[in-house]
Amino acid sequence: MRCALVTGASRGIGRATAIALSERGEKVAVHFGADQAAAQETVSLLHGEGHVLVGGDLADPATAQRVVAEAEAGLGQIDVLVNNAGIAPGPGTDHRVDETDFAAWQQRFTRMIDVDLSAPANLTYLVARSLIAREAPGVIVNVGSRGAFRGEPDAPAYGAAKAGLHAFGQSMALALAPHGIAVASVAPGFIGTERQQPKLKGPAGDGLRAQSPFGRVGTAEEVAAAILYLTSPEAQWASGAVLDLNGASHLRT
Repeated sequence: MRCALVTGASRGIGRATAIALSERGEKVAVHFGADQAAAQETVSLLHGEGHVLVGGDLADPATAQRVVAEAEAGLGQIDVLVNNAGIAPGPGTDHRVDETDFAAWQQRFTRMIDVDLSAPANLTYLVARSLIAREAPGVIVNVGSRGAFRGEPDAPAYGAAKAGLHAFGQSMALALAPHGIAVASVAPGFIGTERQQPKLKGPAGDGLRAQSPFGRVGTAEEVAAAILYLTSPEAQWASGAVLDLNGASHLRT
């Protein structure tokens, strides 16, 4: 039985991914940043037994080490890592260059890079080294963003972090392939998670849905389905890929 660590799994894409992995028969370590109650609800929705709960701010390298150690102790091993935890653009994190003072710019930019790029890089290192020591195959999937390609003027650190995460994943795909470890990324567009419902129901909702020619936004379950494929043993040849999941709302070549 394979075991997976899913970060940021208290709701949204992380929760949907944890559920999908458990349906496939994997034991899951559900990570949360602050909302333990929501993460416990995620655990209650999982199929099968043997799942564990791990928490902490992954921007702190020592906490990242503890989370991986606790996940390994609870599950027995980690074969799959899904780097989903992150800070998204929003009123409390935006930092437009023409509207933000330098102190806020520094704080918000640094925090977003720490959580959205440095934390998954550290987790990748820790899980990869554990897999290498066990001489075991494994897979890592990073949850990036459409924003890495189209730009994020309200939160440039988000676009930079996600672009860096895609590039980091491709570097790791090259470095870890000799060890039998695959690394890929997904790049979702706007996803209608619980957190985004007020925006979708407000004045901006129609515009958000109109970004896609399908006339809707994506779902967490659609992203989870892609992650489920990329974490399957049959998807090793997709290592290095960055899979767009944006309903044709942003096309690239």
